[in-house]
Amino acid sequence: MRATRVMAAALLVGAALFTSAGGAFADAPSPSPSANGEDAPTEAGTTFRTATPVEQGQKATANASSGDYLYWQFPAGAGQRATVKATVQLPEASLRHGTATWQLDLFDGLRRRQACASGEPTQRAAAQDASVTVTCTLRTVRPWAERWSNDPLPGAYYARLTVSDGPAQDLGLPVKAEIQADAKDVGGSRAEGGELAPLHAAALKEPESGWNGSWFSDRWAWTVGGAVLGALAAIGGYTLTRHPHRRHRPPVGQ
Repeated sequence: MRATRVMAAALLVGAALFTSAGGAFADAPSPSPSANGEDAPTEAGTTFRTATPVEQGQKATANASSGDYLYWQFPAGAGQRATVKATVQLPEASLRHGTATWQLDLFDGLRRRQACASGEPTQRAAAQDASVTVTCTLRTVRPWAERWSNDPLPGAYYARLTVSDGPAQDLGLPVKAEIQADAKDVGGSRAEGGELAPLHAAALKEPESGWNGSWFSDRWAWTVGGAVLGALAAIGGYTLTRHPHRRHRPPVGQ
């Protein structure tokens, strides 16, 4: 019975550890109410230097003209996978002269263009479309990288939205852009050693998990959980061998 109780405790501890590890790397928490409140940006910059800062999960808007280059900047820390979504409300169809291609480009703090791991960063809007949406999901941000690499690093990221192709007569028509940058914390399964100071992020709010991500990773959970289970199993084995079941023997003389 004692050995049974020991093994049951081991299973409970292991289950608790692995369950908490899975929960630790769920999707990033929903933004605070202030992220989408009255303080949300209502304009965009026109260059890298004037890019409008936005928080993760914050929805920013801007009134502009077709042909303008619109810039925003947002933070991303190590272990995060950022997704940017932009929607453009197009001019009335009666004012347009044909199809137009809208493009979303993302750059890191060194202004290096980053490739999209998924999403549709380029979309063609037909003459009758009322809006067009472009998306881009970056690769997971790394805590450090070699100088020659183009890996995404913690710090500021820039989003640039513009029409890349369309009728010249449509340039200057009014449009309204809406953009939001979200980040999912996936650092546990991709944790790496090393740290790097954030790149050009002075104007941005630091992510909740920090620029270099949380120190905790799912590898820690599996390592500690395995050690605990191994120790409890050893205790159970020792208990079985040290106190074997003894058969009932009649008293001497009977």
